[in-house]
Amino acid sequence: MTDGATAIPEVQALLRVLAAGRDVAEMGAAYGETAAIMAETARSVVTVERDPERVALARERLAGSKNVELLEGDVWEQLRGRGPFGLVFVDGGLRPVTDERWEAILALVERGGLLVKDDMSPGRPIDGDEIREFLLRAPRLAATEVVVAPGMAVILAALIG
Repeated sequence: MTDGATAIPEVQALLRVLAAGRDVAEMGAAYGETAAIMAETARSVVTVERDPERVALARERLAGSKNVELLEGDVWEQLRGRGPFGLVFVDGGLRPVTDERWEAILALVERGGLLVKDDMSPGRPIDGDEIREFLLRAPRLAATEVVVAPGMAVILAALIG
C-alpha cells in the first residue's frame, strides 16, 4: 500500500472532488500532501497526525493553506467532540479495528456525509475483513468498494441513518 506516507494520486484526485464545498476531517495527515489537495476545494480541513517529524513537515507544507487546521497527537483525542464533517477521510488511526472506534468515526460524519477508507486491497471477501464487514454491512451506511488503481481500492460510504 502506501506505508502511511500519503494517498496515491488517484485517491487524492477522488478526495479533491469529494471534498468540494465540505468541511473535512482527515485521520492521518502524514506529510500534509493530501490535506493540501483537499483544501483546494473544501470549505475547511482538520487533519491529525501523531508523528512529530511528520507534523513538522506537514506544518511547512500547509503553511499557506488558510482553511486547514493541523492537529498533533492522538486522532481519537484530537477529534473528540468535533464535527460533524461532510467528509471524513480515514487514512490512519484504526489499529486495532473495533466497533467503538467505528462508532467514534461515524459520530464525526454528518447525516448524508461521506466517509472514505483508504489503502484497501481490491476484491477481497467481506467476511473476515473487519473493515469491509463494518462499512459494507452497516445499515446506517450506503457503501461500495471503488477500485482507484491496480492493486488499490477505497471504500466510499454515505451516512444515511
